[in-house]
Amino acid sequence: MKNIAVIGAGTMGNGIAHTFAQSGFKVQLIDVNKSALDKGIQTITTNLDRMVSKEKITEQQKADTLNNITLFTTIKEGVDCASLVIEAATENLDLKLKIFKELDEACSESVILATNTSSISITQIAAVTSKPERVIGMHFMNPVPIMKLVEIIRGYNTSDKVTHTIMELSKTLGKAPVEVNDYPGFVANRILMPMINESVETLYNGVAGVAEIDTVMKLGMAHPMGPLQLADFIGLDVCLSILNVMYDGFKNPKYAPCPLLVNMVRAGKLGVKSGAGFYDYSESKKAEKISKQFLK
Repeated sequence: MKNIAVIGAGTMGNGIAHTFAQSGFKVQLIDVNKSALDKGIQTITTNLDRMVSKEKITEQQKADTLNNITLFTTIKEGVDCASLVIEAATENLDLKLKIFKELDEACSESVILATNTSSISITQIAAVTSKPERVIGMHFMNPVPIMKLVEIIRGYNTSDKVTHTIMELSKTLGKAPVEVNDYPGFVANRILMPMINESVETLYNGVAGVAEIDTVMKLGMAHPMGPLQLADFIGLDVCLSILNVMYDGFKNPKYAPCPLLVNMVRAGKLGVKSGAGFYDYSESKKAEKISKQFLK
């Protein structure tokens, strides 16, 4: 398995492409938006330059990594010759189902189809394909080139062979794969998102301010990043989407998104990517300045 297709050139997609390419795989990076592909390659180049400056890789390794990536704007052309396809498009069920229907038609039966979804049911995605046993979840963590964990999610019909193949493949990337079963939020987000949501509730109820909540969790619980800062980093829209998936899946009110989170997403305050969330990123990407609406 040396040819990998990655669908989506956004944050997760370009990170996955970077990781495979740096490990010697030939990567076909696919996105219908040419500007997204250009931005993705620029991000990969910038990250590689940073690694060169820190002497983690050589200039030759950087060149080899970039040479391993080929860009495509159509799925049919992009998945040609691939042994594994990893979908890393927006966290939207309808879009993912559409992509997997297209993959089912474009790929031979031997190709493994993986999704980087952080919460959507693998079983539901697999159900739109003719061979659900070859569909699996590969939930990489952000930033992909740095984070070791990969959640490997078995759908209801995912075969043992496919699971074993993806577990071993993940290890060749220098990752630490952990096998989990297919329930809303899997493990990482089933535990993380309620914590983030409760942090937003704590702010919403006036128990403490943004900096105070994050400081308690960083200093008291040894978290490298406070939950509100982490929410900004992930994207408040992504957090809301995952909470909604879990709320719909479990029908348990403990997963219901905080009204403050809902309103912030409606207002376009999505965190780092929009320039403002719980913190103001207009001058720096670091969470150093609290957004004015949360100042006392």
